[in-house]
Amino acid sequence: MNLFSYSLDILRADLAVLAKEAALEPLDLTRVTVEPPRDSAHGDIASNAAMVLAKSFNKPPRQLAEMIAAKLRNHADIAAVEIAGPGFINIRLKPAFWPRVLDSALQQGDAYGRSTMGHGIKANVEYVSANPTGPLHVGHCRGAVFGDALAELLTVAGYDVTREYYINDAGAQIDTVSRSAYLRYREALGETIGDIPSGLYPGEYLKPVGAALAKEFDRSLLDQDEAQWMPAVRERAVAMMLDLIRGDLASLNIRQDVFSSEKTLHENGEVADTVRNLRAAGHVYEGRLPPPKGEVPADWEDREQTLFRATAFGDDIDRPLLKSDGTYTYFASDVAYSRNKIRRGFKELIYVLGADHGGYVKRIEAVAAAIAGPEEVKVIVRLCQLVKLYRAGEPVRMSKRSGDFVTLREVVDEVGPDVVRFIMLYRKNEAPLDFDFAKVTEQSKDNPVFYVQYAHARICSVLRNAAEAGFTEGQPDFGLLMDPAEMLLIRRIAEYPRIVEAAASAHEPHRIAFYLFDLAGDFHALWNQGKESPQLRFILKHDTKTTITRLAFLRAIRYVLANGLRILGVRPADEM
Repeated sequence: MNLFSYSLDILRADLAVLAKEAALEPLDLTRVTVEPPRDSAHGDIASNAAMVLAKSFNKPPRQLAEMIAAKLRNHADIAAVEIAGPGFINIRLKPAFWPRVLDSALQQGDAYGRSTMGHGIKANVEYVSANPTGPLHVGHCRGAVFGDALAELLTVAGYDVTREYYINDAGAQIDTVSRSAYLRYREALGETIGDIPSGLYPGEYLKPVGAALAKEFDRSLLDQDEAQWMPAVRERAVAMMLDLIRGDLASLNIRQDVFSSEKTLHENGEVADTVRNLRAAGHVYEGRLPPPKGEVPADWEDREQTLFRATAFGDDIDRPLLKSDGTYTYFASDVAYSRNKIRRGFKELIYVLGADHGGYVKRIEAVAAAIAGPEEVKVIVRLCQLVKLYRAGEPVRMSKRSGDFVTLREVVDEVGPDVVRFIMLYRKNEAPLDFDFAKVTEQSKDNPVFYVQYAHARICSVLRNAAEAGFTEGQPDFGLLMDPAEMLLIRRIAEYPRIVEAAASAHEPHRIAFYLFDLAGDFHALWNQGKESPQLRFILKHDTKTTITRLAFLRAIRYVLANGLRILGVRPADEM
């Protein structure tokens, strides 16, 4: 049961009656909301209906609010309706309503909080998409976790989601990693290579690639020039780097559905075909670009180019599609990739990018608008800010394995995937994140992942103890739950389906993490009250009815904790 959807349906029905009585055309109710009031003392639900519809009814907001309140007071579940401020409508529900919330959570179990708001819309979430030149670093980690949690959140909200990784395997960096792998190949054959030359990748992660090349080709590549050995080395280096990346992602329990290749887009002619189609549609022309603002790069050329009319679709400048040597630009590949997604039927294209890619947003939107039309496909870009690593307050910057950065795998191996995932999501993606190894592993309220998992583990412990004491599941009487601490938890459980929908609409999985922390806090507070007030304990040996009710209450809380943690990709711990 979604309390807020249920209440909104009631409100909309009453508004329709009022509109009919006033001989009005059907109302636009898209801006009408129901949500928890800022102060719980004001009631259980608040609505802005009177303020957003006052003009439609040609009445002052407070007068319209009184008219709406008169209708709402006739409903069986509503105890009181009050008007506040300029016209807010505050609604208080009858005590008999709340047991239905717990019954719903128990009946739906693992499905509680799931929604149909997505209506099965095909959504593509592309995240990580790091160049296959080495292991993922901690910066990639945040985008990986955010993208994976967002994909799961949208799935729970009723979207048809595909998780995707775009492999940039056709650029100059691939040649660089191939040359670096060839150097390690020579090393594997016994050659002393000395210091890694500037411009090549120095990380030791390329040693296995060199060893594999030596095993497969023995010394045969040594007699070839670069043009001869490059294709074979490139193919194997990229394959092994992708295996390394997949392993890094698997350590965080991330497995994407699709890996799309830039190289394949070129080989199957999609890039060329895309440019031809854009030209035929009038979106490509031959022209010159003004020099970049600020200091002009040394390699900038003032020449006539093949340009995409990006500015016609909201971008700041038009974008080159061909380099001076006649090959396609990286942007041309991106255009073809967007077209590929659109042709696969996706209606929402979601990109999770690093904060340094903010300049990509307008060009991505422009491409989708040109290919599919601005109303056909929705483009959503979420930027993830940097992660700074600390150990007991001291910065951590270097890694032996990678040469110059801390790898994702090193962080996961030290603190575990649950800690990494929760902490990466316990802050809005656009805010910088400080990750201190000491703080994220301490067992205290100051460590949110411990605090939430501990709540789930405590509930599991109580249920085990109850089973050992001979208590079995029976028919609960949730009317017995009258303590303010219990009612606070019930209201929190009722809010969960709304939190899921709001988080999915905003593409903000951190809202789930914040909610779980608050839910865990409410539970721990009730647990602590039981120490001082024995009548609030969950197991009362001489009161079977209350015990059965509270055990069912605990199962409802456990479902919500577990369901929320699964969206975040964090294990609901049974014991700690």
